[in-house]
Amino acid sequence: MIFVKKMATALIVLGLSAASLSGCHRTPDEVQVRQAIGVMTAAAEAGSATDLVAPLSADFDGNGGELDPRSLGNMMRLLSLRGEHVGVVMGPVTIEHRGERMLARFTVTLSRGGSLLPDQLGMYEVESAWREEDGRWRCYIASWKHAI
Repeated sequence: MIFVKKMATALIVLGLSAASLSGCHRTPDEVQVRQAIGVMTAAAEAGSATDLVAPLSADFDGNGGELDPRSLGNMMRLLSLRGEHVGVVMGPVTIEHRGERMLARFTVTLSRGGSLLPDQLGMYEVESAWREEDGRWRCYIASWKHAI
């Protein structure tokens, strides 16, 4: 049960690759982070481990050492193999610039289950830190706690 909670929570905390840039137009950094968080939400619901971990830095630290990119991907694969579904409802995302980095805060409500009624529900407060690496914004640290 704790394993599943960690998995479902971590799925939302992380983001995916920012939208591609076209022509001379450069997507603002804050928009790229917001898009990455949104795409990550879709990856969690679709059960895509590869897309879920794509935006993480190699040294990503989830909740003080509980999760790294590899363990997060493996948990998503396990849920998919078991036929589990992760439901995600995002709250508003606030972004704060901190020099060359950004801090994104939001709440997320997660559910999971393989039947009509989910057997896990939870609302979490999430804080994630982002830095630019090779022209892409990557999440390098995230923490979360039960909101209720």
